[in-house]
Amino acid sequence: MPLASIKIPAGVRSHGTEFESANRWLDVNLVRWRDGSLRPIGGWTLKAGSAIDSAGRGAVSWVDNSEESRIAVGTYNKLFHINSGGTATDITPVGLTAGNVDAQINLGYGGYYYGSGTYGTARPSSGAAIECTTWSLDNWGEYLVACSVDDGKLYEWTLNLASPAAQIANSPADCLGLMVTEERFLFALGADGNPRLIKWSDKEDNTTWSPLATNEAGDFELQTNGEILCGLRARGKALILTTTDAHTATYIGPQFVYSFERVGTACGAISRKAAVSFDQGSFWMGTNGFFMFDGSAVAEMPCEVIDHVFNNMNVAQRSKTFAVHNSQFGEVWWFYPSGDSNENDSYVAYDYKENHWNIGRLNRTTGIDSGVFRNPIWIDEDGNVYNHEDGYNHSPYTSYAETGPIMIADGDSVAKVNQLVPDELTQGQVTVSFKTRFHPNDVERSYGPYSTANPTDVRFTGRQFRLRINGSELNDWRFGVPRINIIAGGRR
Repeated sequence: MPLASIKIPAGVRSHGTEFESANRWLDVNLVRWRDGSLRPIGGWTLKAGSAIDSAGRGAVSWVDNSEESRIAVGTYNKLFHINSGGTATDITPVGLTAGNVDAQINLGYGGYYYGSGTYGTARPSSGAAIECTTWSLDNWGEYLVACSVDDGKLYEWTLNLASPAAQIANSPADCLGLMVTEERFLFALGADGNPRLIKWSDKEDNTTWSPLATNEAGDFELQTNGEILCGLRARGKALILTTTDAHTATYIGPQFVYSFERVGTACGAISRKAAVSFDQGSFWMGTNGFFMFDGSAVAEMPCEVIDHVFNNMNVAQRSKTFAVHNSQFGEVWWFYPSGDSNENDSYVAYDYKENHWNIGRLNRTTGIDSGVFRNPIWIDEDGNVYNHEDGYNHSPYTSYAETGPIMIADGDSVAKVNQLVPDELTQGQVTVSFKTRFHPNDVERSYGPYSTANPTDVRFTGRQFRLRINGSELNDWRFGVPRINIIAGGRR
């Protein structure tokens, strides 16, 4: 019989039953697609001397006025600066209130929802969640501004390594976060202990917060049922995400300064760090889906891995979820804790250039895109800082891709395969395995792995098979459209 091509579209489909992922990639790790070919993602190298003492929960990079590249990273109880040479310095504000390494369930006083239940009746054991500590970090010109959600104060660091960050004069307290707008106003989010209140400083002056006829300081309370989680700079406006909806703030000048508009409902973010914004729009993970804001309205994004992500998430630790833009490859990555993990150990990524989804396993807790630095910089739960997309060393992880079922016979026919013709950039840099079944829920039989030759002798029988590709570590391998030789079979 003639050779049959195995053409598998780019991206992962892991939603519903296994057979719903027929002729698609089903389970992968540390791979991506470009122009139809499967390949490994870039590896990572340790950024020497830059380790911090625990998991990062917020990071920002910027260039100061002397063209020095800088990074700031916040942990549950500290704030660090990392210079372009990789040296980490503790710049924690004096008196910073330490927060929580992990999310917790508060079963003590005040630990359940106000007004719920009957007086004298024991609270449900679930209680109300106390989130893990995260930081809002931004640059105010060449200076760093920062806010820890458990401390609530707004801080500024003026680049002096001998002096820690200090509270901004006259700024509100009990805040949930901050952001700097395109017009150079400093927003205090959830200010004064009010989870819906936004306060902003005077333009270009982050020490003036009292509204007067002579300045543009002000405040606004969002009409929302939710709590403000984060703010992002979108094109021409600020985007404010809450636990339930999305709002924009548009600069209109004195006397009202900003106008606010709700642009999306039932689209709340899953965590304070689950959103990114760039030229193509703002993207975030919600509690059961993914959303995009294109500058006018919010839309839910069709997602082919939604079951894989949300049915396998440790919801109690969802406040650790964070998003990072990987602009070099047109991707948005979200890291989250899987169902049996207390820390981020899994990722889901969206390729917005080629419009497909990707999944995998990797321990990272915060990160920044390339731009200020040549490579993306991501940090793991132990505080190790890595240059990503650097070489192809993925240790201790491995890169692979496995398909859903591929039909090799029609109706009751059983087909036999005796040869594989691989399609590689460099012959022999991948191994190939097959898993066959006669029925969708039948026992699966495995064959291989086979080291690829041109052609490769194989031998298996079934009505359907799954293909697995294991890449050779340290190599930039490619895998395209393989072909198999099918021998006409009988019935079973």
